[in-house]
Amino acid sequence: MAKPLELDEIWVERIKQILDGLEYGSVQIVVHDGKITQIDKTERKRFETTAAPQAQATLQAVKSTTKQKSKV
Repeated sequence: MAKPLELDEIWVERIKQILDGLEYGSVQIVVHDGKITQIDKTERKRFETTAAPQAQATLQAVKSTTKQKSKV
């Protein structure tokens, strides 16, 4: 039978600190014998795509150069 989770104020504060400022990502809480033993945080960074047209043009230029070299 599962044990009831023991959650004290210290763990609540730790979870709040980890979540504070997290924009994209996940938080995983590991529990053993009804007690929190570990908190894992995975944070993702999202970047603006304003440079996408430039990057696409550069990619096309590289592909074009690669095709020309492989024909020789």
